[in-house]
Amino acid sequence: MREKIIHKAGELFLTLGFKSVTMDDIANELGMSKKTIYQHFDNKTKLVEATTLDIFDNICNGIDCICDASHNPIEELYDIKMFVMNYLKNEKTSPQFQLKKYYPQIHQQLKMKQFEKMHVSVKQSMQNGVDTHLFRENIDVDFISRMYFNGMTGIKDDNIFPSKLFTMEYLMESYLEYHLRAICSEKGLQILNTFINKTNLN
Repeated sequence: MREKIIHKAGELFLTLGFKSVTMDDIANELGMSKKTIYQHFDNKTKLVEATTLDIFDNICNGIDCICDASHNPIEELYDIKMFVMNYLKNEKTSPQFQLKKYYPQIHQQLKMKQFEKMHVSVKQSMQNGVDTHLFRENIDVDFISRMYFNGMTGIKDDNIFPSKLFTMEYLMESYLEYHLRAICSEKGLQILNTFINKTNLN
């Protein structure tokens, strides 16, 4: 039952936002009383915390599968971007913004978990790129993996990148290309250009 509540709450939070969805909404969607939900979660904050960690774990598992199956670190980053975008429903209601505003402690906890996960996986991917001569040999893998996380977090700041001017799809696509062009070798740039041209044709 606990997993069922978390799953439904996650769907609603991502679609409508963490602040907008009430415990009544979740109970109604599940066809149960609020009392049943409170048997598993003391309050909405506890449910939000459990739900965000569950979403995070699911995304991590998906990213791990992509990394295991990837052909090269360039396509891997694009595949991860598409997976995350689809999973988060393109963040149309800015759930991360609502999480940061109304549940700052949970947001900070999640951000650190995101950094720990991304730092490890991006470092591995970058080192793979260096080893296969797709990325320049002289790049500082640790520094750039931190910069990558900082950039991916930064483009979600609505004050700097207003949603009325930029879609999240455009921001992620543009930042990813910006990042890769900065670290690719000549060989890597050929693969990147081919991949982008092929994607644009589809």
